[in-house]
Amino acid sequence: MRRVRGALTALLACLAAASAVPARAADSYPAKPIRLLVGFPPGTATDTVARLAAEQIEAKHKWTIIVENKVGQAGSMAATDVARATPDGYTLLLSANGPLSTNPNLYSVIRYDPAKDFTAISRVAVLPYVMVVRADAPYRSVQEVVKAARAEPEKLKYASLGYGTTSHLIAASFAKATDSRYLHVPYKGSAEAMTALLSGSVDFLFDTTMATGPQIQAGKTRALAVSTGARVQALAGTPTLSEAGVGGFDMAAWLGIVGPAGMPADVVKKLNTAWHEAMDAPALTQRLGNLGAVVSLSSPEDFQGFLVSERGKWGDAIEQAGVAKQ
Repeated sequence: MRRVRGALTALLACLAAASAVPARAADSYPAKPIRLLVGFPPGTATDTVARLAAEQIEAKHKWTIIVENKVGQAGSMAATDVARATPDGYTLLLSANGPLSTNPNLYSVIRYDPAKDFTAISRVAVLPYVMVVRADAPYRSVQEVVKAARAEPEKLKYASLGYGTTSHLIAASFAKATDSRYLHVPYKGSAEAMTALLSGSVDFLFDTTMATGPQIQAGKTRALAVSTGARVQALAGTPTLSEAGVGGFDMAAWLGIVGPAGMPADVVKKLNTAWHEAMDAPALTQRLGNLGAVVSLSSPEDFQGFLVSERGKWGDAIEQAGVAKQ
């Protein structure tokens, strides 16, 4: 009996010690710089939000956050790195919907399981897309673009930020919704796609309001409609696609913060709180609103449920738009 009691005492001590580890980890977290991976090039909406939020968190909490751009497979290269990282809170991913919701439905081979390999921390923002043409283009409305495309199918060309990206899926969904046909020309990110539009290589582009805003303000492009169900602060005079005659159209990108699976719950809570404080700061909220982003925060649990529903939503969008699996 003494041996049994001794074994039980030792077991209880081990369990108590194990349960205390996460608390000690959270108390000292972060004890070194945090890597925040972004799967898209500098200057994209995801990169911009990552850097603005990191600056806000560093200023408030004195943390060191290093933003790293790892581009490839529409954001999945960065997601792969995070999925394989140690789940200690020092390697995180600010992801758009592509790597976690679209790519698993689009690519035959990705090196992570979006349902099992990540810890949800918080949704961060919604990114409306805007349909833009060159300022000297003859199209002054969405319906004029549709009319031209129906008259000469596949003569008009649209740029995207890459095959299977949100930019591509929104344009493909737009084409299906309007029963019009276009030639898709994929590029490697916002900068290349916008250059192609301005040079006359393509006729229109769907990209985030953050990416298209500077050229709209400079008078080099014309905004025809936004992709969301409601108008956006940065382009208050621009109608939604639904208002422009594409009834019921409502598609947008979102951004969220995740880490590797198995992160301690209290570290997750600490990160969630830090990101909420950063994104709720009036100056940052206003700045992002002026750029076209809408702050949208959540609990880790709500974000996890959101990720599940979004995989189904974007899988349906891929199928309905007729985008072939890669």
